Amino acid sequence: MDVMKKVPIKEQDPKVRATNFEEVCLGYSKEEAMEEASRCLNCKNPLCVQGCPVSIHIPDFIRQVKEGDFEGAYHTITMSSSLPAVCGRVCPQESQCEGKCVRGIKGEAVSIGKLERFVADWAFENNVHPKANPDKNGKKVAVIGSGPSGLSCAGDLAKLGYDVTVFEALHELGGVLVYGIPEFRLPKERVVKKEIENVKALGVKFETNVIIGKSVTIDELMEKENFDAVFIGSGAGLPKFMGIPGENLSGVFSANEYLTRSNLMKAFDPDSTTPIMIGKKCVVVGGGNVAMDAARTALRLGSEVYIVYRRSEAELPARAEEVHHAKEEGIEFHLLTNPVEILEDENGWVKGIKCIKMELGEPDASGRRRPVEIPGSEYVIDCDVVIMALGTSPNPLISSTTKGLEINGRKCIIAEENGATTKEGVYAGGDAVTGAATVILAMGAGRAAAKGIDEYLNS
Repeated sequence: MDVMKKVPIKEQDPKVRATNFEEVCLGYSKEEAMEEASRCLNCKNPLCVQGCPVSIHIPDFIRQVKEGDFEGAYHTITMSSSLPAVCGRVCPQESQCEGKCVRGIKGEAVSIGKLERFVADWAFENNVHPKANPDKNGKKVAVIGSGPSGLSCAGDLAKLGYDVTVFEALHELGGVLVYGIPEFRLPKERVVKKEIENVKALGVKFETNVIIGKSVTIDELMEKENFDAVFIGSGAGLPKFMGIPGENLSGVFSANEYLTRSNLMKAFDPDSTTPIMIGKKCVVVGGGNVAMDAARTALRLGSEVYIVYRRSEAELPARAEEVHHAKEEGIEFHLLTNPVEILEDENGWVKGIKCIKMELGEPDASGRRRPVEIPGSEYVIDCDVVIMALGTSPNPLISSTTKGLEINGRKCIIAEENGATTKEGVYAGGDAVTGAATVILAMGAGRAAAKGIDEYLNS
């Protein structure tokens, strides 16, 4: 065994997986997990923990995996994380825990994410659940949204003895975990539903088809239904567009709609009652994880797929693993390229997208070099579907129906580090506060808010 290199992990062959929605990564076996865990240096000052937004005791759980104590490892992880099987699959470990791993200085970092996934999957298979708190403190907390921040906050509050009810606007629980992330990255029945069942086992109650701001307001929850505190984890589901000509043509989707139709409404299934347009050629505009998800979904539905992104490959915000998988599957990247117009055929449908080549100029406010158009470099990519994956912002429904709840210029709820908003007793976290970000950052915000709520209700 070469301790400087990760134990390889099995994946579906790219040509095979490009035609199905089965999970790409096949995970570690027991023996492989124990071998990979033995690479951990068990540092006295574990920088990996500092890189984890929910502060999992990483060296402890990895040592338990090395010793074959998988149940102990699961309980160590679930002290800090309510969704280990999710995080082990979709967290950007390379820029967080694994990015801080000392083993990675001279070799390859320990596969912390893949080990977390192994432990969570082992717990599912062996009917092991997080430890619940049988003692209730008699205080009620409402959680809005059943995505990663809401589930994390609800789980932590339940462990502290609170009576927690989660209100979900959709008919299925999970938020972005069910409508935003494709099956081939995050299986719904085998992973998401089981994680939610574990949160339910802690005593958390769930109500679906409740739109806060329409079905009931936050003020009514607190004044009429006697909730002592409220956490807003409603996410950011309002898509952004470029404002270029042709964006209203038939055949143009937001990534949000496209992925929701496929992931939540099962539009990829021929028997689904929610259809989706499967183009011969599809262009996805954007370079983040959502763009990769949309592109890889379109490919599996039968399209030839192109990704258009205005910066270079070094600036792609998507996880390196997702970019690598997209390329392996045959998706073509048009980098340093920006759309200027979506072209219309004689029937009002998309027939192509006109783009212009870019070059990187001086750094902008974000520190990245600003893309600048190259005059006369326009060209057309023929296509019949365009998917805009340019990010999302929070829906203003909740903020506009809650007295005293302030938002900023980006329509995000203003909240402190502990989640406290401008309205007493109301906390918020995740994408509703930051705008679109990662699952693990939303979970970290949910945990911080749970701690803030506990301190507030006990002060």
